[in-house]
Amino acid sequence: MGFIIFKIEIVDFYIMSLSKEIRCLCKKYNIVPLRKRGQNFLINDFFIEKIMVAAELKKTDMLLEIGTGPGNLTKVMAQRVKKTITVEIDKKLAAIAREELKEFKNIEIIQDDISSDECFNVFLRQCFNGYKVVANIPFNLTGLILRKFLAAEIKPSLMVLITQKEVGERIIARPPRMSRLAVMVGLYGSAEIVGKISRNNFWPQPKIDSIILKIKPFNLKTRQPFDEKHFFKILNAGFSSPRKYLLNNLIKNAIIDKGEGKKLFQDLGLSEKIRAQELPVENWVKLSTELAN
Repeated sequence: MGFIIFKIEIVDFYIMSLSKEIRCLCKKYNIVPLRKRGQNFLINDFFIEKIMVAAELKKTDMLLEIGTGPGNLTKVMAQRVKKTITVEIDKKLAAIAREELKEFKNIEIIQDDISSDECFNVFLRQCFNGYKVVANIPFNLTGLILRKFLAAEIKPSLMVLITQKEVGERIIARPPRMSRLAVMVGLYGSAEIVGKISRNNFWPQPKIDSIILKIKPFNLKTRQPFDEKHFFKILNAGFSSPRKYLLNNLIKNAIIDKGEGKKLFQDLGLSEKIRAQELPVENWVKLSTELAN
């Protein structure tokens, strides 16, 4: 029992120490974290190390960090990789990071929005030899960021994301509880939750807990080419009313008429009463391919 108490005290020390450091930085530079931008900073070194392990960092790695914040995570990662490119949308936080990390010659700080095509393409042009992604992103940008990177011509070899617990659970879902995000990620790679982070390990404290999500993109060279734009049109139509039958959603969204739809589902061995969340990724690919033809 004494060991358990000691361990808790050590973790509490990590939280207080890093929390004090980040609070002092914010006070020094007159920064107030903005919840609307997901500015909840991780203040526990234990979980920072857990992220390092999940990212499988090596001295030869090119690393992209999305959301520099005050640079506490950036600093630790930069010591373990060849180069870190970190993107921060907030001008004040980017300025703080430039000042606080100026002694690191292998850190490039970009003040921009990674979700913009221009910023995204500027980054990709530097990463033709491969890269990894570590990010703490607002949940409303999760789908956009994931699709950008997983569908990119040059994909990351690994992604480690800190995201809200509910969002992470939706991403790793399997039939009969699939989600749009689960199908999208499953189309390009495999995902697993490698850690859970309670809300008291962030400052300011968010309203819900988070998880560490690890995504390994597939080698898609062996897969038959398919129309991705058409695939996502079918996917969005299929999930337009999750409680309704998939076939009815496709008919309602003018993807197919009733007669053709019934025949197609029969040919694919699908029940007319199947719902979108019950369909595995491979069946979505087959369905999309048949509808494209």
